[in-house]
Amino acid sequence: MVEQEDITLSSWIDKIQSQGRIAFSLETLQEELKGHTKISLKRALSRLSQKKQILSIHKGYYLIIPAQYRSKGILPATLFLDGLMSYLKRPYYVGLLNAATFHGASHQQPQAFFVVTTSPALRPTLKKGLKINYISKTQIPKNLIALRKTETGYLKISNPILTATDLIHFEKRVGGMNRVATVLNELIETIQIKDFVEALIPNIPVSAFQRLGYLMERIFENQILADALFDFLEKNSIKFFRIPLKASPPVKGFALDERWKIIINTQIEIDE
Repeated sequence: MVEQEDITLSSWIDKIQSQGRIAFSLETLQEELKGHTKISLKRALSRLSQKKQILSIHKGYYLIIPAQYRSKGILPATLFLDGLMSYLKRPYYVGLLNAATFHGASHQQPQAFFVVTTSPALRPTLKKGLKINYISKTQIPKNLIALRKTETGYLKISNPILTATDLIHFEKRVGGMNRVATVLNELIETIQIKDFVEALIPNIPVSAFQRLGYLMERIFENQILADALFDFLEKNSIKFFRIPLKASPPVKGFALDERWKIIINTQIEIDE
């Protein structure tokens, strides 16, 4: 037997979907369907979830699953992420391998979706085979973020230089330095000298700059870009200290790159 709440909820979902909305919160639902109790609406939501018409992606926040995505049971993260982070009242940007893909470095397809946001840390989202990993930072640098148009609105992604330094800084999260170098080998083509702006200084560890400069000069053989980065850091009075190329021991007995103060404790291998 079809419950009246199911009919009412389905009609309401059809209406907001026709307006271009792909998600809704429980609070919004309760506000717009005031004639129904919270318990009856939750029961109706549960029944529609079982029919794969909606999906709870976070407590109190639901995705509307159109027919073309019904077999997967979930929307692509690029379609709902901006709305979800807005619901959570969190600043964010899509980063690491996913941002690199947006910038044309698609050699390494990410298995998970990486989102950078502020503390406190968010637990990973794992739904219907989709995994969203959240990385915490103390602040989100708004002027280092680009907007990309999607089918449902916009998505915030890190610009090429922030993407590159994040990949280096969080290299263990994405499979190690060789995988990072493989991605950067493509991404480096999108980085321009004008991207070296002062906003980078408080938002990026010096160690990430050092490793990036070393890779630019010694591995990718882009002397112009490496020199520009070195000059930019020198102009901003950034001091280098000896650090390993691979952020783990051992570090003794290896050659040192004097310019970038990099201890070459690993050999970089780029996948073709």
